[in-house]
Amino acid sequence: MADLKLCPADEGITTLGLGSCVGVALVDKINRQGGLAHVMLPDSKAIRNNTNIAKFADTGIVELVRQMEAKGAKKSRIVAKIAGGAQMFTFQNNASLVKVGERNVLAVKAKLKELGIPILAEDTGLNYGRTVEFFPKTGDFVIKAVGKPVKTI
Repeated sequence: MADLKLCPADEGITTLGLGSCVGVALVDKINRQGGLAHVMLPDSKAIRNNTNIAKFADTGIVELVRQMEAKGAKKSRIVAKIAGGAQMFTFQNNASLVKVGERNVLAVKAKLKELGIPILAEDTGLNYGRTVEFFPKTGDFVIKAVGKPVKTI
């Protein structure tokens, strides 16, 4: 949670427990350099003295792209798939807590758009958690959820 990692083309990477968090899988379409970010919150500006840039959509995605470019990826060739952003709990009279998943998804989409990175597929929202596995070589983003069929986008 609140982390990001690179993944060589011939390997896979997993993140567990995407409730309101969003998994952002990025891959360079040509060299298949990939990575996965587990975004926990939409905006780093709301929290002072934070040192975990992977935690936020606005800083985590930028850092993942930076690390990918350092390994030879080109931003113009990077594409994305996203999953998560569920509404896991209902809190009476507190709309900001209720919509954190939705806000995460919107922030992720906005940052990807700002960076010129197209989203090829998504599995977001609803009210259940997800575990995801990403395979840069094929681009498969496998989504698992309790009581749901396995989905590959």
